Amino acid sequence: MVTLPSVLDLFRIGIGPSSSHTVGPMRAAAQFVDELGADCARVDALRVELCGSLAATGIGHGTLPAVLVGLEGCRPEEIRAPELAERLARIEETEHVRLPGGTEVALCSRDIVMSPRTLRPRHTNALTLRALSQGEVLLERTYYSVGGGFVVRDDETTQEEETTLPLAYSSAAELLALCAREHLGIAEVTWRNEISRHPSRDVRAEILAIRDAMDECIAAGISHPGELPGGLRVRRRAPSWHERLQEEDPERSGEFAQEWVNLVALAVNEENAAGGRVVTAPTNGAAGIIPAVLYYAEHYTRVGRSSDRDDIAVPFLLTAAAIGALYKTRASISGAEVGCQGEVGSASSMAAGALAAILGGTPEQVENAAEIAMEHNLGLTCDPVGGLVQIPCIERNAIAAGKAINAARMAMRGDGTHRVSLDTVIETMRRTGEDMSEKYKETALGGLAVNVVEC
Repeated sequence: MVTLPSVLDLFRIGIGPSSSHTVGPMRAAAQFVDELGADCARVDALRVELCGSLAATGIGHGTLPAVLVGLEGCRPEEIRAPELAERLARIEETEHVRLPGGTEVALCSRDIVMSPRTLRPRHTNALTLRALSQGEVLLERTYYSVGGGFVVRDDETTQEEETTLPLAYSSAAELLALCAREHLGIAEVTWRNEISRHPSRDVRAEILAIRDAMDECIAAGISHPGELPGGLRVRRRAPSWHERLQEEDPERSGEFAQEWVNLVALAVNEENAAGGRVVTAPTNGAAGIIPAVLYYAEHYTRVGRSSDRDDIAVPFLLTAAAIGALYKTRASISGAEVGCQGEVGSASSMAAGALAAILGGTPEQVENAAEIAMEHNLGLTCDPVGGLVQIPCIERNAIAAGKAINAARMAMRGDGTHRVSLDTVIETMRRTGEDMSEKYKETALGGLAVNVVEC
């Protein structure tokens, strides 16, 4: 039986623009100095090497500054944009990082070794950190950022604690069998597993804190006009779209439902691209899909209009997490490993299943909705222009949110029986990722990344 990730691991509050290239490396660097502990005071030299996809698109994805502030003990769930900017300005000005405890060591972005052609055996997102004192290696570690902000050290099998869950499962088929045997919905299965790990009051509060962080990201996205950083001169559209929609549809009528869903997805991913605070869902590159479909569930379904927001958000995110856990454990949610089908495709599938649950779907209908959404995201490449999480990533979230809503509504018209299972489509996604050319897996070496002229 595989170890299922917690809801609170799949949905993490962090910073943009990338869960695997920003959040993961920052977390890895912070873990490194944690392990050094008191030896931080002895360090007089640091060596950092980024390998594979981390090197290929690390500059556009904010990997270098993430590692630098991580070595200062910062964590993505805690740091805010003003502090990040202040620390980076000091590091680049002094060309030193300040380790926990105050020791300053010479290191800035130009000192980081970039090795895009060096592929480590476990994952293409690899970074090696080395701390020295008078030529002696105090600590050396290689970390793999495996998607969604999850980090695995080279000598670890998994980062999650081995936990015996009351309702464990390793496939969608086993999950459906559990639901039938226990007479539970998918959200209830996830809830029982979560409260075996954490007090029930804490689980609900943390889930609602995740929802609140999504709301804050939407609000920030519609409030910040201008251009996104990085040189592509991509204009932020969410603020002007929001103003127009407020004028055209002040009552949030069903006629404009798709436009509001598009707006939420754009707002979140524009904020992510700007390095703002965002929830990995299950990755940063796909962070707008679940909030957009949750917005639809709250405003454009009969259940949503007649229920408390909290009572919609909790089962929605619990159901989404159950589906996301299957992608995380049976395939991958890393664009650098399986292409964007692992990020946007997984998020679309999670959102579709969650919406079907809110619409009153049976576990079989929920599974069907999740399957439909991924089936029509298979083969999706990760080819960010300029190595930035902007084109085609931002619009792709809006399109995938629409697919999720359509998939849920299609599933609700049926009785849950269907020819292709969710397990089959997850396995197909995994194999498709294995077969996909490396050019299309977050390297900026193929597709739109090379066919669009950067201005």
